Amino acid sequence: MNAAARKIQRIYLTLTLGNTLAASFIWGINTLFLLDAGLSNLEAFAANAFFTAGMVLFEVPTGVIADGWGRRVSFLLGTVTLAGSTYLYYLLWQLSAQFWMWAVVSVLLGLGFTFFSGAVEAWLVDALRFSGYEGGLESVLGRGLMVSGIAMLAGSVAGGVIAQVTDLGVPFLLRVGVLLAMFAVAFWLMHDVGFTPERSTHPLQATRAVLSASIENGLKNPPVRYVMLAAPFAAGVEIYVFYALQPYLLDLFGDPRAYSVAGLAAAMVAGAEVLGGWMAPRVRGLVRKRTTVLILTSVVSALILVMLGFIQVFWVALVLLALWAVIASAGTPVRQAYLNDMIASKQRATVLSFDSLVGSSGGVVVQPLLGRSADIYGYHGSLAIGGAIQLIAVPFLLASRRRHPQADEANASTSTPNAGTEP
Repeated sequence: MNAAARKIQRIYLTLTLGNTLAASFIWGINTLFLLDAGLSNLEAFAANAFFTAGMVLFEVPTGVIADGWGRRVSFLLGTVTLAGSTYLYYLLWQLSAQFWMWAVVSVLLGLGFTFFSGAVEAWLVDALRFSGYEGGLESVLGRGLMVSGIAMLAGSVAGGVIAQVTDLGVPFLLRVGVLLAMFAVAFWLMHDVGFTPERSTHPLQATRAVLSASIENGLKNPPVRYVMLAAPFAAGVEIYVFYALQPYLLDLFGDPRAYSVAGLAAAMVAGAEVLGGWMAPRVRGLVRKRTTVLILTSVVSALILVMLGFIQVFWVALVLLALWAVIASAGTPVRQAYLNDMIASKQRATVLSFDSLVGSSGGVVVQPLLGRSADIYGYHGSLAIGGAIQLIAVPFLLASRRRHPQADEANASTSTPNAGTEP
């Protein structure tokens, strides 16, 4: 890696570190926070579903901003929007607000995250290629996942401990402060490199153009289409499991106010991300096709969730959940590299944002469905049902594999596939 590429990687890792740290302060206690505000399980996961619906609703418009005004502008808007909506969440908790208010603010939280999705990854890939980087994407994206895991580990543990010694609202205020600091960092460090924004004076026309490009370069490209269609089942279940871990483990632990245990759950996922990010390029080097990794990780992680439906021992459940998180994390950079190697630079942010939209749409349906399952069958039953839903993704991954895209076998003999490979 040359000096210019190393600089780009450092900036990417810095942004990833700060953003994940800010976000993760509440990840260990978010569901407990909603339940403490007086929401039922159904309402709490419905609020999360409205958050996901916000991501679905705003992915394309914010894709217009990323492609039309620049990835830097998109990132800066994301920090401000997420900080403001997080503070509104804190106010709703203080007021024990009605559910419809939580739904509205949850949509705004989703808007904040859509400014980041697609834009940051597209900024990284275009800047690396402009700098002359010729290595594989798995290695850089894997490092990003490792840094994200470290930040999540620190933030989630700190959030759980701080909530226990103060109250459930303080971690939300910490998130606001760090996000505002990240605005300053990104304003100073992040500049669009290897990409020239194409600004439009007609936002609605630009939105239609972005949506059309997303369909043309995404859903109409068969191997990309099938990977995207698998996303709602996998992503919807994963986001539910992440937030259900908090009350699920507290129930097994036997102390509903042991918020540090809830933080431990998020920290465990964070540690799994570090390990998974390290494993991803190495696992990729063991097999000929990227889809082999994606299919195996999907099947094994789904089976673990089904097993959790029958586990009643806290420490056994903790070990299985850690294994589930490691396996899921190891597949993430491989999936990212697979998609990026099938997308042209000009449409990169657009298609990646659309992929996020498709995945988020699954969360809109799956989260309240599994939340209702938790009310009826308990968290054990909802996790088992989630595993069955996740298995639905496998036939779509197999369909993508059968199209034999060149990206599936890019530099299969090494752990750093050729970043320039196209289908």
